[in-house]
Amino acid sequence: MDGRVVIGTRGSQLAMWQANRVAAELRQAHPDLETVLQVVKTEGDQRPDVPFGSFEGRGVFVRELELAVADGRVDLAVHSAKDVPTDLAPGLELVGALPRHDPRDALVGGGIDELPAGARIGTSSPRRRAALARHRWDVTFVELRGNLETRLRKLDEGRFDATVLACAGLERLGLGHRIAERLSPDVCMPAPGQGIVVIEGRADDERCRALLAAVTECSSLSCLAAERAVLEALGGGCQVPIGALATLDGRSLRLRAAVTQPDGKRHVDGETRGDVGSPSDLGRALAATLIERGARELLGR
Repeated sequence: MDGRVVIGTRGSQLAMWQANRVAAELRQAHPDLETVLQVVKTEGDQRPDVPFGSFEGRGVFVRELELAVADGRVDLAVHSAKDVPTDLAPGLELVGALPRHDPRDALVGGGIDELPAGARIGTSSPRRRAALARHRWDVTFVELRGNLETRLRKLDEGRFDATVLACAGLERLGLGHRIAERLSPDVCMPAPGQGIVVIEGRADDERCRALLAAVTECSSLSCLAAERAVLEALGGGCQVPIGALATLDGRSLRLRAAVTQPDGKRHVDGETRGDVGSPSDLGRALAATLIERGARELLGR
């Protein structure tokens, strides 16, 4: 299939890696296809010093990309799945995904049991803060924003003692050697979609959907659907302490999820299994179980 596809992406090193990977996969599957990358600055990129909690609205790292897709400036947008809100912009869909990389969180600077009392951990993620506070009440947290390179630079400058980053992002940029500990989901349940590169497009764009069919990893989309269903049912986004992780074994999908009070003092989790054909139903069922166990109270709702 020939023609041209314009792919929208953020401009960070990791975002460009992800977009280039999608473009390369498309060209390999369709040798006559021309791919063009177009950088779109999102609100989150334009205001790097503003705490996440101060942003209004949804999708601070995807909203401008969605607008570019919707108005036809780009054909597709490439995202880290964990940044994509559960309520997509009207007329848009998640139309493709690459194979998932390691979904776990990584501690950089020291392992969770190695850090001294009073250690400063740089992270702006309520989920990561809550999970680590649950296991290490004696550490402190420092607000940290910026792309992966910026966070590592601030760590190396001694502004804090450790930071938490996604294993997938570090490994994609050849920085896996910086990982001090890969955190077990029992310690820090990953964000829904973590480790998945997802592609968003117009719902009525059958051409791009057909192009992506050759490169999409269906298991990634199934796991993502289950995890996002948990998040949506609990009324959460990427800035709430909710984690979820789905794994596949043949046709059987195992789904785990956890909600932790922001100070780490209370925590509920759960697990379920079901057929891969109904991932969203599985996610909603597990969310209902967590709600029965007090999840909404932990989220202050």
